[in-house]
Amino acid sequence: MIPAARVSGPGLRAWLVWGTGVAAYVLSITNRTSLAAVGVDAAERFQADAATLSMFAVVQLAVYGGMQIPVGVLLDRYGSRPIMTIGMMLMAVGQLTMALSPSVGVAIIARMLLGAGDAAIFPAVLRLVATWFPAQRGPLMVQLTGILGQAGQLVAIVPLSALLHATSWSVAFGSVAGLGVLFAILVFLLVRNHPPEIGRDVSVDTDTGAIRVVTSSIDTGVGIRAAWAHPGTRLAFWSHFTTPFAGTAFILLWGIPFLTAGEGRTQAEATLITTLYVFAGMALGPIMGDLSRRIPNLRSRALVLPAVGVQLLAWTAVIAWPGTAPLWLLIVLVVALATGGPASMIAFDHARTHNPSHRLSTATGLTNAGGFLAALIAVFAIGLALDLQGAGSPSTYSLDAFRIAFLAQVPLWIIGGTFIAIERKKTRIHIGMDLPRRPRPEHGRAGGA
Repeated sequence: MIPAARVSGPGLRAWLVWGTGVAAYVLSITNRTSLAAVGVDAAERFQADAATLSMFAVVQLAVYGGMQIPVGVLLDRYGSRPIMTIGMMLMAVGQLTMALSPSVGVAIIARMLLGAGDAAIFPAVLRLVATWFPAQRGPLMVQLTGILGQAGQLVAIVPLSALLHATSWSVAFGSVAGLGVLFAILVFLLVRNHPPEIGRDVSVDTDTGAIRVVTSSIDTGVGIRAAWAHPGTRLAFWSHFTTPFAGTAFILLWGIPFLTAGEGRTQAEATLITTLYVFAGMALGPIMGDLSRRIPNLRSRALVLPAVGVQLLAWTAVIAWPGTAPLWLLIVLVVALATGGPASMIAFDHARTHNPSHRLSTATGLTNAGGFLAALIAVFAIGLALDLQGAGSPSTYSLDAFRIAFLAQVPLWIIGGTFIAIERKKTRIHIGMDLPRRPRPEHGRAGGA
C-alpha cells in the first residue's frame, strides 16, 4: 500500500530535504563557476596563457563527466545523504587548495577536486526528487531545481569577484571553502535518503500505483549497456550534449574576458550582461518546462533543436558584426545562450521516461556526462584557438581572435543536432509512434517487381 504522504503530495519534511539539497546545489554551481568573473585575475596570478587557463575548466569538467556513472552507482547503493556530504567536503578541500595554490599544477589538482565533488550534487538532488515527491511532479521539480541552482552563478559573478578585489585571492576562495564545510554539515543533519515511512529508496508509478525499489543492476556493466541500448537514452545524451555547452563555456570561463578584452565593455557592464544570462535562464525554465509537459511528443523538434538554432544564429550575428557588437546584440546573445540550460533539463525527462527505475541513476549519469563532455571540448578548443593566434594572455586578447576562437563551437552544434534528429527518429520507432523505414526494393534483376 502506498503511504498517504506519497499519494496526497509531499509534506514539510520533503520540502526541507529538497530545499537543503537545492541550497547545496547552488553552492556547487558557485564552486563550478568560481573562475567565471576572475579569469583575468587567475591568468595574472598563475602567469597562464589561454590554453593553460582553459585547462582549469577542462580538467574540472573532465572529472565531473567521468564521475557521473560511478556517482550514479554509489547513489543507488548508499543514497543521497552520504554522497552529497562527501561531495561538499571535496569541494571545500578543492577551494581551500585553490586559495593556497602557489602554482598551476596545484591549482589544477584543486579544480579536479572541485569537479569530483560537484559531480555528486545534482544527481543526488534528482534522486531526492524521485524518492520524496510523487512522479507526476518530477518534470516541474527538475526544472525548479535547475532554475534555483543557477543562482549560484550570480554568487560567483558578483559577490565572489567583489570579495576578491576587495581582499585577496586567498581570502575569497578560502571563504567559499568555509561555506562548503558549513553546507556539508547541513546536508548531513537535514537530508535523508527517503521518507521515514518507506524502508528504502523507491519510485512510484502514478498510473498504476506500483512501488519499485530504486537500485542499480548488480552487474553495473549490464546496466550501462542496457541504458545506452535504448535510443531514448541516446536521445537524452545528445540533447544534453548539444544544448548547454555554449552557455557553460561562456559563463564558466570565456564570457567575461570576451566582453571586456574583446568587446571593450567595462567590468561592470560585463558583470551585468552575464548576470542577465542567469536571470534569463531562470525565467525561461518554467516556460520551457510547461511546454515540455504539454507537448511531450514534440519536445526535441519544438524545444531542443530550436534552442540549438537560436544559439548558433546569435553567435553568428555577433561574430559577423563589423566592429564591436552593440549592447542590444550582446543581450540577444546571452538570452539565446540562456535557452540552453532549460532545454538541457528536457534531456533528463527523456532519460526518466525511457528507462525503468532500477536504471534511473545510470541513465541520468550518462545523460549528464554528455553536456559536460561538449563543454570540456568547447572550453579547451576556444583556449587553444586563442593560443594558436598568438592571443593567449590578457595583454594579447583581441576581438578578432575571440571571433575565430568561438567558431570552434559550430561543429559541436552540427554534430549534436544531427544525432538528436537521428535518435529522435529511432526512439519514436522503438516506442511504436513511427513505422520503421521500409527496405528499398531491389531493381535491375530479371523478373523483378
